Amino acid sequence: MKLIKIDNLSKIYKMGETEVIALNKISLEIGKGEFIAITGTSGSGKSTLMHLLGLLDVPTSGDILLEEKSIVKFTQNELAKVRNQKIGFVFQKFHLLPSLTATDNVALPKLYAGEPEALARKQAKKNLEAIGLGDRLEHYPYQLSGGQQQRVAIARSLINNPQIILADEPTGNLDSKTGETILKLFKKLNKEKNVTIIIVTHEPEVANKTNRIIELVDGKIISDKAIS
Repeated sequence: MKLIKIDNLSKIYKMGETEVIALNKISLEIGKGEFIAITGTSGSGKSTLMHLLGLLDVPTSGDILLEEKSIVKFTQNELAKVRNQKIGFVFQKFHLLPSLTATDNVALPKLYAGEPEALARKQAKKNLEAIGLGDRLEHYPYQLSGGQQQRVAIARSLINNPQIILADEPTGNLDSKTGETILKLFKKLNKEKNVTIIIVTHEPEVANKTNRIIELVDGKIISDKAIS
């Protein structure tokens, strides 16, 4: 099933009199349940593409279809609703609130959506237990290792049962062994829950753990290949 379709997409940033073409008329299709890496060197456009896929930015031209529905003319409220219901985000720097426990950090998206606190915390605890952090429920971020903090971030990204997880350099702040653990967790989620996972990375060893690698250079797709 086709989940995302990008058609002739461009993003141009204006810096004074200068125009910077971050994405240059790219087209792409992503199916439900894929496990994809978007890769390229700094300045290739991969982060811009992730922001557009995550509905965190709008294109200069072209179209983005999610489940065959164009979202480029959605209002900010409509985009926020889609993000909250369909997309989970995992970032390199974790973005956990230091004043909240692991459980409360994971529960946040449900609380923002208006879910009662007791139900939100119950689901948060269930998510944390599912990824091996059942003994860290009431720990604060400073009491957790980098790998544990990233697992909390992953549990948070799953709290609203998203169809898509976007992970921006998710192993960038982790040692190689811990990074391997996080990638195995992504693979398990992809296989068992059929979540579409898109990882943005500049590391070939991370990209090679996925099933498809899309490489960008100067805002254009130069390679799109399946990994056996």
